[in-house]
Amino acid sequence: MIEKSKLGRIFLVLLSLFMVMLGYGILLPILPYYTERLALGANLDTNSINFHIGLLTSIYPLFQLLFVILWGKLSDRYGRKPIIIVGLIGFIIMQLLTGLATSLTMLYIARILGGIFTSAVIPVSNAFLSDITSKKHRTKIMAWSGVAISSGVIFGPVLGSFLSQTNLHFKYSLGIFHLDRFSVPFILVALLGFTVLVILIKWLRNTKPVSRFVSGKQKLNFSFSRFFIVLLLLSFVMQFVVTLFETVFSIYGKNQLLFSSNQIGIGFMLCGVVMAVLQPVFATYGEKLLTAKQQIGAGLLISGISLIAFPFFGNEIYVYVLIVTFATGGAMVTPNLLSAVSLLSKEKAGSNISVQTSANSVGQILGPIIGTWLIAGGFYYPFIIAGIIIITAIGLLYFYKSFNNKTRQGINR
Repeated sequence: MIEKSKLGRIFLVLLSLFMVMLGYGILLPILPYYTERLALGANLDTNSINFHIGLLTSIYPLFQLLFVILWGKLSDRYGRKPIIIVGLIGFIIMQLLTGLATSLTMLYIARILGGIFTSAVIPVSNAFLSDITSKKHRTKIMAWSGVAISSGVIFGPVLGSFLSQTNLHFKYSLGIFHLDRFSVPFILVALLGFTVLVILIKWLRNTKPVSRFVSGKQKLNFSFSRFFIVLLLLSFVMQFVVTLFETVFSIYGKNQLLFSSNQIGIGFMLCGVVMAVLQPVFATYGEKLLTAKQQIGAGLLISGISLIAFPFFGNEIYVYVLIVTFATGGAMVTPNLLSAVSLLSKEKAGSNISVQTSANSVGQILGPIIGTWLIAGGFYYPFIIAGIIIITAIGLLYFYKSFNNKTRQGINR
């Protein structure tokens, strides 16, 4: 059992993760429609809309990649709480700018700020959880981290699609800012984010610093063992495929399946529900049936097969079933990878999780760009190619024979 004194801190950290992912999820189903509106308002070529959708999706993780290791190092030095607080402040600013945007340029600026500051919340929050939990409970807590993240992706698309479709007939402009019905979901998330910020400032207790900056050489002293590299490659592949799917599905649903933003939102909601429910189930009971290595392999296989099958089914029910199948595979992979990274080194947990987040960010950068590029050849290509890539990644599990032992024992301590 986890000590009661720690449960409150765990809840507050999970709340911060949920909040950031709620803001991420709220844009998913409406990004194609929002981008189209701003692009047409600027008289841009309609053929460039998909390009901007891919770039707007990619620029967010690009700036996460550029800043995540800095935030991880600062959190190792000063403790996790101050960095999470700074990240939430930037997150609130991003939501306000997104909701009040009158041009694609403003939307790009908002996404850049979001990438910079959310990279101070997600990996540092996971490092916080790693700091205050034992190895025995690590996988379970990391699974609950996945639940918080997935829950944000559940409620975000629902809020975004519902609130953007409400019949609120108002428009108000103030200089370069514009307030209308599209602004509602983002203003709401900004207010919720501010509430969470106040709660964390008042009640979240900081962790003790785990390292100090002594020399430039130490700053770059990560645990790049072969095992760590395998984990990073697997993390990269999973995030590449997930982000490619998210970007392409929103465009595919709008243009090919003729889905409304509500129907697209339901797809993302189902994905989030499955991830939220199954991650703690696999983390708690999975090892009774399969080792961590076997769970990762099975998850990759399930996700890959569902992606390859995806473009061959146009019926709404079948589409949702395949999304659920894809998410089930992801729920088997994600908590096991995150737990393995957190166990590499207690002293460098923040830095190592930040490096993993960087690997994730590279996948999140390339996924939307390559996905929207592949769409030009036909909607079959991105799904089938992504499925083949994720199945091929199963081979990475055999590059390190002691995968499970290292996960349980930790290395480079």
